[in-house]
Amino acid sequence: MNRRSYIKGLSLGALGGSFNLLAQSDQKLNEVSAKTNRGSKPITIKKVRAIATAPQRSRLIVVKVETSEPGLYGLGCATFNQRPLTVINAVHEYLDPFARGRDVDNIEDIWQNAYTSSYWRNGPVLNNALSGLDMALWDIKGKRAGMPVYQLLGGKSRFAVDCYAHSAGRDNKELEESVKKNMERGFRHIRIQVGAYGSPHLSTELDFKDAGFGLSKDTNMDTLPYLKAIPKAFEHIRNTCGENVELLHDVHERINPIEAANLLKELEKYRPFFIEDPLAPEDNGYFKFLRQHTTVPIAMGELFNSPHEWTPLITERLIDFIRVHLSQTGGLTPARKIATLAEWFNVRSAWHGPGDLSPVGHACNAHLDLAIRNFGIQESLIFNDATMEVFSGCPTYEKGYMHVNEAPGFGVDINEEMAKKYPYPEQPGYWEPVRRRDGTAVRP
Repeated sequence: MNRRSYIKGLSLGALGGSFNLLAQSDQKLNEVSAKTNRGSKPITIKKVRAIATAPQRSRLIVVKVETSEPGLYGLGCATFNQRPLTVINAVHEYLDPFARGRDVDNIEDIWQNAYTSSYWRNGPVLNNALSGLDMALWDIKGKRAGMPVYQLLGGKSRFAVDCYAHSAGRDNKELEESVKKNMERGFRHIRIQVGAYGSPHLSTELDFKDAGFGLSKDTNMDTLPYLKAIPKAFEHIRNTCGENVELLHDVHERINPIEAANLLKELEKYRPFFIEDPLAPEDNGYFKFLRQHTTVPIAMGELFNSPHEWTPLITERLIDFIRVHLSQTGGLTPARKIATLAEWFNVRSAWHGPGDLSPVGHACNAHLDLAIRNFGIQESLIFNDATMEVFSGCPTYEKGYMHVNEAPGFGVDINEEMAKKYPYPEQPGYWEPVRRRDGTAVRP
Protein backbone atom coordinates (compact mmCIF):
# COMPACT_ATOMS: atom_id res chain seq x y z
CA MET A 1 0.00 0.00 0.00
CA ASN A 2 1.42 3.43 -0.94
CA ARG A 3 1.52 6.40 1.41
CA ARG A 4 -1.48 8.18 -0.21
CA SER A 5 -3.70 5.10 0.04
CA TYR A 6 -2.65 4.57 3.64
CA ILE A 7 -3.58 8.15 4.66
CA LYS A 8 -6.86 7.89 2.73
CA GLY A 9 -7.66 4.71 4.65
CA LEU A 10 -6.90 6.41 7.94
CA SER A 11 -9.15 9.34 7.01
CA LEU A 12 -12.03 7.09 6.02
CA GLY A 13 -11.56 5.08 9.21
CA ALA A 14 -11.57 8.23 11.34
CA LEU A 15 -14.65 9.49 9.55
CA GLY A 16 -16.37 6.16 10.05
CA GLY A 17 -15.42 6.25 13.72
CA SER A 18 -16.88 9.74 14.03
CA PHE A 19 -20.14 8.61 12.45
CA ASN A 20 -20.16 5.66 14.80
CA LEU A 21 -19.69 7.96 17.82
CA LEU A 22 -22.46 10.25 16.57
CA ALA A 23 -24.72 7.26 16.08
CA GLN A 24 -23.96 6.06 19.62
CA SER A 25 -24.63 9.56 20.96
CA ASP A 26 -27.96 9.75 19.09
CA GLN A 27 -28.86 6.34 20.42
CA LYS A 28 -28.16 7.45 24.00
CA LEU A 29 -30.21 10.63 23.51
CA ASN A 30 -33.04 8.57 22.10
CA GLU A 31 -32.83 6.22 25.07
CA VAL A 32 -33.01 9.14 27.51
CA SER A 33 -35.90 10.65 25.56
CA ALA A 34 -37.65 7.30 25.49
CA LYS A 35 -37.28 6.96 29.25
CA THR A 36 -38.70 10.46 29.71
CA ASN A 37 -41.53 10.02 27.20
CA ARG A 38 -42.06 6.29 27.14
CA GLY A 39 -45.81 6.59 26.98
CA SER A 40 -46.25 6.64 30.73
CA LYS A 41 -49.00 8.81 32.14
CA PRO A 42 -48.12 12.48 32.62
CA ILE A 43 -47.47 13.80 36.10
CA THR A 44 -50.74 15.30 37.26
CA ILE A 45 -52.00 17.51 40.03
CA LYS A 46 -53.19 15.43 42.93
CA LYS A 47 -54.15 18.12 45.43
CA VAL A 48 -54.01 21.92 45.88
CA ARG A 49 -54.11 23.28 49.41
CA ALA A 50 -53.34 26.46 51.30
CA ILE A 51 -51.00 26.78 54.27
CA ALA A 52 -51.60 29.70 56.65
CA THR A 53 -48.84 31.14 58.82
CA ALA A 54 -47.74 34.51 60.23
CA PRO A 55 -44.10 34.36 61.40
CA GLN A 56 -43.58 38.05 60.48
CA ARG A 57 -47.07 39.08 61.70
CA SER A 58 -48.45 39.41 58.17
CA ARG A 59 -51.01 36.75 57.28
CA LEU A 60 -49.13 34.67 54.72
CA ILE A 61 -50.75 32.11 52.44
CA VAL A 62 -48.59 29.50 50.72
CA VAL A 63 -50.22 27.20 48.18
CA LYS A 64 -48.86 23.67 47.99
CA VAL A 65 -49.52 21.66 44.83
CA GLU A 66 -49.04 17.93 45.35
CA THR A 67 -48.56 15.67 42.34
CA SER A 68 -48.99 12.08 41.28
CA GLU A 69 -45.19 11.72 41.50
CA PRO A 70 -44.36 10.76 45.11
CA GLY A 71 -42.40 13.51 46.86
CA LEU A 72 -42.80 16.04 44.03
CA TYR A 73 -44.64 19.23 44.98
CA GLY A 74 -44.46 22.94 44.35
CA LEU A 75 -45.03 26.07 46.43
CA GLY A 76 -46.57 29.37 45.44
CA CYS A 77 -47.54 32.60 47.21
CA ALA A 78 -51.21 33.59 47.47
CA THR A 79 -50.87 36.08 50.33
CA PHE A 80 -53.67 38.63 50.65
CA ASN A 81 -53.11 39.99 54.15
CA GLN A 82 -56.39 41.93 54.30
CA ARG A 83 -58.62 39.05 53.10
CA PRO A 84 -56.68 35.82 53.76
CA LEU A 85 -59.56 33.55 54.74
CA THR A 86 -61.43 34.23 51.51
CA VAL A 87 -58.35 33.28 49.49
CA ILE A 88 -57.91 30.07 51.47
CA ASN A 89 -61.55 29.20 50.80
CA ALA A 90 -61.10 29.93 47.08
CA VAL A 91 -58.09 27.61 46.96
CA HIS A 92 -59.79 24.73 48.76
CA GLU A 93 -63.32 25.02 47.37
CA TYR A 94 -62.64 26.06 43.77
CA LEU A 95 -59.03 25.77 42.58
CA ASP A 96 -58.38 22.36 44.11
CA PRO A 97 -61.26 20.58 42.34
CA PHE A 98 -60.54 22.55 39.15
CA ALA A 99 -56.86 21.59 39.06
CA ARG A 100 -56.96 17.93 40.08
CA GLY A 101 -55.93 15.54 37.35
CA ARG A 102 -54.41 18.20 35.09
CA ASP A 103 -50.94 17.81 33.60
CA VAL A 104 -48.44 19.84 35.70
CA ASP A 105 -46.45 20.66 32.56
CA ASN A 106 -49.25 22.67 30.94
CA ILE A 107 -48.90 25.85 32.98
CA GLU A 108 -50.20 28.25 30.33
CA ASP A 109 -53.25 26.12 29.61
CA ILE A 110 -54.05 25.72 33.30
CA TRP A 111 -53.63 29.46 33.93
CA GLN A 112 -55.87 30.52 31.03
CA ASN A 113 -58.65 28.16 31.98
CA ALA A 114 -58.43 28.81 35.71
CA TYR A 115 -58.49 32.56 35.03
CA THR A 116 -61.81 32.30 33.20
CA SER A 117 -63.27 29.45 35.25
CA SER A 118 -65.08 31.94 37.51
CA TYR A 119 -66.42 33.75 34.41
CA TRP A 120 -65.92 37.14 36.14
CA ARG A 121 -62.23 37.88 36.65
CA ASN A 122 -59.63 40.47 37.65
CA GLY A 123 -60.56 40.26 41.33
CA PRO A 124 -57.81 40.24 43.98
CA VAL A 125 -59.12 37.20 45.87
CA LEU A 126 -59.23 34.87 42.88
CA ASN A 127 -56.07 36.37 41.38
CA ASN A 128 -54.14 35.66 44.57
CA ALA A 129 -55.46 32.10 44.71
CA LEU A 130 -54.51 31.61 41.05
CA SER A 131 -51.08 33.08 41.71
CA GLY A 132 -50.39 30.44 44.35
CA LEU A 133 -51.28 27.67 41.90
CA ASP A 134 -49.29 29.25 39.07
CA MET A 135 -46.10 29.82 41.08
CA ALA A 136 -46.29 26.29 42.46
CA LEU A 137 -46.45 24.88 38.93
CA TRP A 138 -43.34 26.88 37.93
CA ASP A 139 -41.64 25.57 41.08
CA ILE A 140 -42.51 22.02 40.01
CA LYS A 141 -41.28 22.60 36.47
CA GLY A 142 -37.95 23.87 37.79
CA LYS A 143 -37.61 20.85 40.06
CA ARG A 144 -38.38 18.48 37.19
CA ALA A 145 -35.82 20.23 34.98
CA GLY A 146 -33.26 20.28 37.79
CA MET A 147 -32.89 24.06 37.28
CA PRO A 148 -33.68 27.29 39.11
CA VAL A 149 -36.74 28.96 37.61
CA TYR A 150 -34.71 31.85 36.18
CA GLN A 151 -32.99 29.33 33.87
CA LEU A 152 -36.39 28.39 32.45
CA LEU A 153 -36.91 32.08 31.64
CA GLY A 154 -33.72 32.35 29.62
CA GLY A 155 -31.00 32.48 32.26
CA LYS A 156 -29.42 35.37 34.10
CA SER A 157 -29.18 38.90 32.76
CA ARG A 158 -27.34 40.06 35.92
CA PHE A 159 -25.42 38.43 38.75
CA ALA A 160 -27.85 39.50 41.51
CA VAL A 161 -30.91 41.67 42.16
CA ASP A 162 -30.28 45.28 43.17
CA CYS A 163 -32.71 46.35 45.90
CA TYR A 164 -33.92 49.38 47.76
CA ALA A 165 -34.24 49.58 51.53
CA HIS A 166 -36.82 51.45 53.61
CA SER A 167 -35.99 54.38 55.87
CA ALA A 168 -38.44 56.39 57.95
CA GLY A 169 -38.42 58.76 60.89
CA ARG A 170 -40.90 61.01 62.64
CA ASP A 171 -38.62 63.93 61.86
CA ASN A 172 -35.73 64.56 59.49
CA LYS A 173 -33.05 63.73 62.08
CA GLU A 174 -34.53 60.28 62.70
CA LEU A 175 -34.89 59.82 58.96
CA GLU A 176 -31.24 60.77 58.40
CA GLU A 177 -30.06 58.20 60.97
CA SER A 178 -32.12 55.49 59.28
CA VAL A 179 -30.78 56.37 55.82
CA LYS A 180 -27.19 56.27 57.04
CA LYS A 181 -27.72 52.84 58.62
CA ASN A 182 -29.06 51.48 55.32
CA MET A 183 -26.13 53.02 53.45
CA GLU A 184 -23.74 51.30 55.87
CA ARG A 185 -25.50 48.01 55.09
CA GLY A 186 -24.61 48.53 51.43
CA PHE A 187 -27.89 49.79 49.96
CA ARG A 188 -27.51 52.31 47.15
CA HIS A 189 -31.27 52.91 46.78
CA ILE A 190 -33.34 53.97 49.79
CA ARG A 191 -37.01 54.87 50.07
CA ILE A 192 -37.61 57.72 52.50
CA GLN A 193 -40.82 58.43 54.42
CA VAL A 194 -41.60 60.98 57.12
CA GLY A 195 -43.44 58.78 59.56
CA ALA A 196 -46.11 56.50 58.08
CA TYR A 197 -47.66 56.94 54.63
CA GLY A 198 -48.92 60.50 54.27
CA SER A 199 -47.18 61.57 57.52
CA PRO A 200 -50.41 61.39 59.58
CA HIS A 201 -48.55 62.27 62.78
CA LEU A 202 -48.10 65.81 61.39
CA SER A 203 -51.87 66.35 61.24
CA THR A 204 -53.28 67.60 64.53
CA GLU A 205 -56.83 68.79 63.83
CA LEU A 206 -59.13 65.83 64.44
CA ASP A 207 -62.48 67.54 63.92
CA PHE A 208 -64.23 64.33 62.85
CA LYS A 209 -63.37 62.72 66.18
CA ASP A 210 -64.64 65.71 68.13
CA ALA A 211 -67.89 65.34 66.19
CA GLY A 212 -68.14 61.65 67.06
CA PHE A 213 -67.73 60.56 63.43
CA GLY A 214 -66.04 57.25 62.61
CA LEU A 215 -64.12 55.28 65.23
CA SER A 216 -61.67 56.67 67.74
CA LYS A 217 -58.83 54.61 66.26
CA ASP A 218 -59.30 56.00 62.73
CA THR A 219 -56.24 57.91 61.52
CA ASN A 220 -56.22 61.52 60.38
CA MET A 221 -54.19 62.82 57.42
CA ASP A 222 -54.40 66.30 55.96
CA THR A 223 -52.47 67.01 52.80
CA LEU A 224 -50.83 70.35 53.62
CA PRO A 225 -48.53 69.13 56.44
CA TYR A 226 -47.48 66.19 54.28
CA LEU A 227 -46.89 68.30 51.14
CA LYS A 228 -44.72 70.71 53.15
CA ALA A 229 -42.73 67.98 54.89
CA ILE A 230 -41.62 65.82 51.94
CA PRO A 231 -39.56 68.40 49.99
CA LYS A 232 -37.86 69.39 53.27
CA ALA A 233 -37.05 65.74 53.92
CA PHE A 234 -35.48 65.33 50.47
CA GLU A 235 -33.45 68.52 50.97
CA HIS A 236 -32.23 67.36 54.38
CA ILE A 237 -31.19 63.90 53.20
CA ARG A 238 -29.39 65.31 50.16
CA ASN A 239 -27.50 67.75 52.41
CA THR A 240 -26.58 65.17 55.04
CA CYS A 241 -26.22 61.94 53.05
CA GLY A 242 -24.91 63.20 49.74
CA GLU A 243 -25.70 62.85 46.07
CA ASN A 244 -24.58 59.27 45.51
CA VAL A 245 -27.51 57.57 47.23
CA GLU A 246 -30.65 57.13 45.10
CA LEU A 247 -33.76 58.35 46.92
CA LEU A 248 -37.30 57.04 46.44
CA HIS A 249 -40.60 58.01 48.04
CA ASP A 250 -44.07 56.46 48.22
CA VAL A 251 -47.02 58.88 48.03
CA HIS A 252 -49.32 55.87 48.46
CA GLU A 253 -52.12 57.51 46.43
CA ARG A 254 -53.11 59.86 49.29
CA ILE A 255 -53.24 63.20 47.45
CA ASN A 256 -55.20 64.51 44.48
CA PRO A 257 -53.74 64.78 40.95
CA ILE A 258 -53.03 68.54 41.06
CA GLU A 259 -51.25 68.19 44.39
CA ALA A 260 -49.25 65.27 42.99
CA ALA A 261 -48.15 67.33 39.99
CA ASN A 262 -47.01 70.21 42.20
CA LEU A 263 -45.18 67.87 44.59
CA LEU A 264 -43.29 66.07 41.84
CA LYS A 265 -42.29 69.38 40.21
CA GLU A 266 -40.94 70.57 43.54
CA LEU A 267 -38.96 67.34 44.03
CA GLU A 268 -37.23 67.48 40.62
CA LYS A 269 -34.20 69.36 41.97
CA TYR A 270 -33.49 66.50 44.39
CA ARG A 271 -33.31 63.94 41.55
CA PRO A 272 -35.56 61.15 42.92
CA PHE A 273 -34.94 57.67 41.54
CA PHE A 274 -38.72 57.42 41.40
CA ILE A 275 -41.87 58.58 43.14
CA GLU A 276 -44.18 55.68 43.80
CA ASP A 277 -47.95 55.55 43.36
CA PRO A 278 -48.58 59.31 43.11
CA LEU A 279 -52.19 58.68 42.04
CA ALA A 280 -54.89 56.18 42.93
CA PRO A 281 -55.80 53.56 40.28
CA GLU A 282 -59.13 55.33 39.87
CA ASP A 283 -57.16 58.38 38.64
CA ASN A 284 -55.23 56.61 35.88
CA GLY A 285 -56.62 59.09 33.36
CA TYR A 286 -54.57 61.84 35.03
CA PHE A 287 -51.20 60.25 34.25
CA LYS A 288 -51.00 62.01 30.89
CA PHE A 289 -51.44 65.34 32.70
CA LEU A 290 -48.88 64.33 35.33
CA ARG A 291 -46.31 63.30 32.71
CA GLN A 292 -46.62 66.67 30.98
CA HIS A 293 -45.86 68.57 34.18
CA THR A 294 -42.83 66.79 35.62
CA THR A 295 -39.66 64.95 34.66
CA VAL A 296 -39.56 62.94 37.91
CA PRO A 297 -39.61 59.16 37.19
CA ILE A 298 -42.94 57.59 38.13
CA ALA A 299 -43.53 54.10 39.53
CA MET A 300 -47.07 52.74 39.57
CA GLY A 301 -49.11 49.57 39.84
CA GLU A 302 -48.98 48.01 43.29
CA LEU A 303 -52.79 47.92 43.47
CA PHE A 304 -53.37 46.84 39.87
CA ASN A 305 -54.95 43.46 39.13
CA SER A 306 -56.16 43.90 35.54
CA PRO A 307 -54.40 44.37 32.18
CA HIS A 308 -56.84 47.24 31.59
CA GLU A 309 -54.96 49.15 34.29
CA TRP A 310 -51.32 48.65 33.36
CA THR A 311 -51.42 48.27 29.57
CA PRO A 312 -52.35 51.90 28.70
CA LEU A 313 -49.81 53.35 31.15
CA ILE A 314 -47.04 51.23 29.62
CA THR A 315 -47.90 51.60 25.94
CA GLU A 316 -48.47 55.35 26.23
CA ARG A 317 -45.17 55.73 28.11
CA LEU A 318 -46.85 57.45 31.04
CA ILE A 319 -44.82 55.66 33.74
CA ASP A 320 -41.17 54.66 34.11
CA PHE A 321 -41.47 51.67 36.45
CA ILE A 322 -44.22 49.03 36.57
CA ARG A 323 -44.77 48.00 40.13
CA VAL A 324 -47.44 45.31 40.15
CA HIS A 325 -47.77 42.81 42.97
CA LEU A 326 -47.20 39.43 41.30
CA SER A 327 -49.79 37.67 43.45
CA GLN A 328 -52.35 40.35 42.67
CA THR A 329 -51.91 39.86 38.92
CA GLY A 330 -52.07 36.05 38.99
CA GLY A 331 -48.49 34.86 39.35
CA LEU A 332 -45.36 34.43 37.27
CA THR A 333 -47.20 33.58 34.04
CA PRO A 334 -48.78 37.03 33.55
CA ALA A 335 -45.88 38.87 35.20
CA ARG A 336 -43.33 37.73 32.63
CA LYS A 337 -45.70 38.94 29.90
CA ILE A 338 -46.00 42.32 31.62
CA ALA A 339 -42.21 42.52 31.70
CA THR A 340 -41.98 41.71 27.99
CA LEU A 341 -44.60 44.32 27.10
CA ALA A 342 -42.85 46.91 29.25
CA GLU A 343 -39.45 46.22 27.67
CA TRP A 344 -40.58 47.51 24.26
CA PHE A 345 -41.73 50.80 25.81
CA ASN A 346 -38.62 51.35 27.97
CA VAL A 347 -40.54 50.80 31.20
CA ARG A 348 -38.56 49.02 33.89
CA SER A 349 -39.67 46.65 36.65
CA ALA A 350 -40.02 47.44 40.35
CA TRP A 351 -42.17 44.55 41.59
CA HIS A 352 -43.95 45.03 44.90
CA GLY A 353 -42.03 43.22 47.67
CA PRO A 354 -43.63 44.09 51.03
CA GLY A 355 -43.83 42.31 54.37
CA ASP A 356 -47.14 40.74 53.35
CA LEU A 357 -45.48 38.56 50.74
CA SER A 358 -44.10 35.14 51.62
CA PRO A 359 -40.47 34.16 50.96
CA VAL A 360 -41.80 32.10 48.03
CA GLY A 361 -43.25 35.29 46.56
CA HIS A 362 -40.01 37.21 47.13
CA ALA A 363 -38.07 34.41 45.45
CA CYS A 364 -40.46 34.52 42.49
CA ASN A 365 -39.84 38.27 42.17
CA ALA A 366 -36.09 37.68 42.25
CA HIS A 367 -36.07 34.89 39.65
CA LEU A 368 -37.99 37.12 37.24
CA ASP A 369 -35.68 40.04 38.07
CA LEU A 370 -32.63 37.96 37.23
CA ALA A 371 -33.92 36.99 33.81
CA ILE A 372 -35.57 40.06 32.28
CA ARG A 373 -33.74 42.69 30.26
CA ASN A 374 -35.67 45.67 31.67
CA PHE A 375 -35.13 45.10 35.38
CA GLY A 376 -35.19 48.34 37.35
CA ILE A 377 -35.07 47.81 41.11
CA GLN A 378 -36.57 45.44 43.68
CA GLU A 379 -38.19 46.24 47.01
CA SER A 380 -36.42 44.35 49.80
CA LEU A 381 -37.59 42.67 52.98
CA ILE A 382 -35.26 41.43 55.70
CA PHE A 383 -36.71 38.15 56.97
CA ASN A 384 -36.85 37.71 60.73
CA ASP A 385 -35.66 34.58 62.55
CA ALA A 386 -39.16 33.13 62.81
CA THR A 387 -39.69 33.40 59.05
CA MET A 388 -36.40 31.66 58.34
CA GLU A 389 -37.40 28.98 60.83
CA VAL A 390 -40.57 28.29 58.85
CA PHE A 391 -39.08 28.79 55.36
CA SER A 392 -35.77 27.29 54.32
CA GLY A 393 -33.92 28.71 51.34
CA CYS A 394 -35.07 32.33 51.77
CA PRO A 395 -33.40 34.88 49.49
CA THR A 396 -30.43 36.57 51.14
CA TYR A 397 -28.95 40.08 50.97
CA GLU A 398 -25.39 41.29 50.61
CA LYS A 399 -24.25 44.84 49.84
CA GLY A 400 -27.74 45.83 48.78
CA TYR A 401 -28.19 42.88 46.42
CA MET A 402 -30.68 40.05 46.77
CA HIS A 403 -29.38 36.56 46.02
CA VAL A 404 -31.37 33.38 45.41
CA ASN A 405 -29.99 29.94 46.10
CA GLU A 406 -29.31 27.75 43.09
CA ALA A 407 -31.67 24.93 44.06
CA PRO A 408 -34.15 23.73 41.43
CA GLY A 409 -37.44 25.62 41.27
CA PHE A 410 -37.67 28.70 43.47
CA GLY A 411 -35.41 27.07 46.04
CA VAL A 412 -37.72 27.83 48.99
CA ASP A 413 -39.40 25.17 51.13
CA ILE A 414 -41.77 25.31 54.08
CA ASN A 415 -41.77 23.41 57.36
CA GLU A 416 -45.47 22.91 57.98
CA GLU A 417 -45.05 21.94 61.61
CA MET A 418 -43.08 25.11 62.28
CA ALA A 419 -45.67 27.12 60.35
CA LYS A 420 -48.31 26.06 62.86
CA LYS A 421 -46.33 27.78 65.61
CA TYR A 422 -47.22 31.13 64.08
CA PRO A 423 -51.01 31.36 63.65
CA TYR A 424 -52.74 34.44 62.30
CA PRO A 425 -53.16 37.39 64.69
CA GLU A 426 -56.60 37.40 66.31
CA GLN A 427 -57.68 40.81 65.00
CA PRO A 428 -59.15 40.83 61.48
CA GLY A 429 -56.92 41.88 58.65
CA TYR A 430 -58.10 45.08 57.02
CA TRP A 431 -56.64 48.40 55.92
CA GLU A 432 -57.22 50.87 58.77
CA PRO A 433 -59.35 53.88 57.75
CA VAL A 434 -57.52 57.16 57.14
CA ARG A 435 -59.59 60.36 57.06
CA ARG A 436 -59.33 64.04 56.29
CA ARG A 437 -60.10 66.53 59.03
CA ASP A 438 -63.84 66.44 58.24
CA GLY A 439 -63.94 62.63 58.16
CA THR A 440 -63.69 62.11 54.37
CA ALA A 441 -62.05 58.77 53.61
CA VAL A 442 -58.52 58.91 52.15
CA ARG A 443 -58.15 56.41 49.34
CA PRO A 444 -54.87 54.41 49.38
